[in-house]
Amino acid sequence: MVEDDVDTRDMLGRFLELEGFQVEVAANGKQALDRLTSGVRPCVILLDLMMPVMDGRSFREQQLQNPGLATIPIIVFSAYRDVAKTAGELNAAGHLAKPLKLPDLLRTVQQYCQG
Repeated sequence: MVEDDVDTRDMLGRFLELEGFQVEVAANGKQALDRLTSGVRPCVILLDLMMPVMDGRSFREQQLQNPGLATIPIIVFSAYRDVAKTAGELNAAGHLAKPLKLPDLLRTVQQYCQG
């Protein structure tokens, strides 16, 4: 999960862990890329769009340039009003609007990962 808001990151991470998923977190796109290039391979990336240091769009551009990382699906989540349009522009596997509904988050993650 790539999310700059610590409370959101902690709450969603705990929720997914309670549902049986292993969760790796990063506070921005640069941290996420560093983790991925060091060998972390998630089944899906939950990607916030608006973050400091490296935003979600920049992260996705860098991810797609690396053949070893490009195939990891991303789910864009954001309070941005055009989240669906932006997800399409980023060739994301899906999108979720903030505030997130936990059942929607769980259903989306289950599509890509086994708990």
